[in-house]
Amino acid sequence: MTVILRAAVLLLALASFGAQAQSTEFREGEHYRALSNPVPTGSGDKIEVAEVFWYGCPHCYSFKPLIEKWEQDLPEDVQFELLPAALGQSWEPHARAFYTVKALDKFEQTHDALFDALARDRKPLNDAESLADFLSEYGVDPEKFVKTFNSFGVNAKMQQAQAKIRGARITGVPAMLVNGKYVVSASLAGSHEQMLEVVDYLIEKERAQ
Repeated sequence: MTVILRAAVLLLALASFGAQAQSTEFREGEHYRALSNPVPTGSGDKIEVAEVFWYGCPHCYSFKPLIEKWEQDLPEDVQFELLPAALGQSWEPHARAFYTVKALDKFEQTHDALFDALARDRKPLNDAESLADFLSEYGVDPEKFVKTFNSFGVNAKMQQAQAKIRGARITGVPAMLVNGKYVVSASLAGSHEQMLEVVDYLIEKERAQ
């Protein structure tokens, strides 16, 4: 192979690589939204990634296995959290239920059950009492649930979460909030799968900074 031919092959390979790299670039305003006023995070030195969700959302239900698989391979410098939204009045009891089972140390036993009941089965669990009765099947004390549901601690968690969601101007779920600076949704990213690709891109962007 002549020197000129080798040089041509090398240039072609570099051009191909550049095109591939460019195709994985995600653009602000097209694939994600940058916040002009970032919201606070509680992850310290780690990069915080939060999923904003609602237990009754069928799209969140479909997204759930994808996000759970993605979470398993997170690097140590990334902290993932769930952020229940109360974008409508009917959503509020379910966001409160999230923080209530967390406070009662029953999250692992009840998270899947709440999703199944609300997003899949459309059960009318719209107040503390009906939620308490349903969750009693999963080891939750109904009296403790109702008491905690209306407690100062749960109220504080609710206020913090909803302030963060409002600050990020999130109006639909599921949505991903990356380090309090960027919002990713399926409508922006193109699909649930690509949402996570955009999130990974933004994690790298934050790490580089």
